Amino acid sequence: MRWLRARLGRLEGERGSALVEFVFIAIVVFVPLVYIVAGFSAVQRGVFASTAAAREAGRAMGTAPDPVSGATRAELAARLAVEDQAVDATDVRLAYAPSGADCAAAGSYTPSLTPGEEFSVCVTVTVRIPLLPEFIDANTATGQFVVERDRYVDP
Repeated sequence: MRWLRARLGRLEGERGSALVEFVFIAIVVFVPLVYIVAGFSAVQRGVFASTAAAREAGRAMGTAPDPVSGATRAELAARLAVEDQAVDATDVRLAYAPSGADCAAAGSYTPSLTPGEEFSVCVTVTVRIPLLPEFIDANTATGQFVVERDRYVDP
């Protein structure tokens, strides 16, 4: 028993050091880890938002009676889908691409909504990573949805 008391007596001078070590580890390890998780979740939220917005905009455009009202409906559907994912709806770009083309070719094509027409709807969302300045907007997520207009619709 004397040995144990003597051993515990030598550790008296290190009282509170575990608290200091824990705080140091928490600052050095946990704070960057939480930031990385928040950054990845922001990027993933942008990917989900762009995919959902492209799908909803494609459905709105594909069922529209004419291209003008279809474009208006598609824009509104894309904004609503992006807002559902808690992403700022001001950073949404909607474009159309011809059949077989990817989103890099989007922008110059306008769907005519003829029966049987195929086209792609591309939605690009700018993803803001927490605590980064506003001018850093190189992080974008693009969603693509292929629309095939029904062949048996009334023109």
